[in-house]
Amino acid sequence: MKVTVADGVELNVRHTAGSSAPAFLLVHGLASNARLWDEVAASLSAAGHPSYAVDLRGHGESDLPPSGFDTATAAADLAVVISSLDVGAVVVAGQSWGGNVVVELAARHPSSVRALALVDGGWIDLPAEFGSWSACAAALRPPDLDGMRADDLLARLRRGHPDWSTAAVEATLANLRVGADGRLSRRLPVDRHMEILRSMFDHPPSAFFASLTMPVLLMPAGRSAARAAAAAAAMPSATVHDYPGGDHDLHAQWPTKVAADLLSLVERP
Repeated sequence: MKVTVADGVELNVRHTAGSSAPAFLLVHGLASNARLWDEVAASLSAAGHPSYAVDLRGHGESDLPPSGFDTATAAADLAVVISSLDVGAVVVAGQSWGGNVVVELAARHPSSVRALALVDGGWIDLPAEFGSWSACAAALRPPDLDGMRADDLLARLRRGHPDWSTAAVEATLANLRVGADGRLSRRLPVDRHMEILRSMFDHPPSAFFASLTMPVLLMPAGRSAARAAAAAAAMPSATVHDYPGGDHDLHAQWPTKVAADLLSLVERP
């Protein structure tokens, strides 16, 4: 389904059916896409809950407008999506940069968010990691993948993630377009990618932590546990569930475990 969030801007939303409230809103990270949530969504649906996985601007099958590539605009877009769905307050999950986005969403629109899950993101603080924007930009500028053969990237993904399902690997490939010649091109141009990174650098999410009055579950992978614990301490009603040895894309690596954690939020007051 498509949702209009601004003049000339439609976002793609992948709906998985379910009849029981609350619904779930699932938000991907930077240069990712909504398909990576498919296996989590299937588990939520099996438990009776509908879900809506959103492709943010310039990602997946959503529009690529000339502006709006920042965390605040992404959060505002999600508020429009929730309103358009007319399903009441939702449980919102965000991964990586998507975690930062949903923190701002929840702080600015608390009546729309029943509970919040932060999947190895939501506490990303780039100024704390890099001494300057130039250092951050140099370290995190995305690699040049345009023109690479899709089969070569698929093979690399399978080698790098042997415990991922075929569906998760193929969903990761969908971060890029595959041309008729079998070669890749970016969905999110590098300049737009860098605009989002600059927004992350200029506006860390910690300013919103004290405003998160709903239940929050932080789900850090690997080495981010200490940072997640520090973030949780600044939130009024937060718990942490560590994923030792987990990949950054926990929802692709262990979708059943992630879905179980999300479902635990349904019972939280």
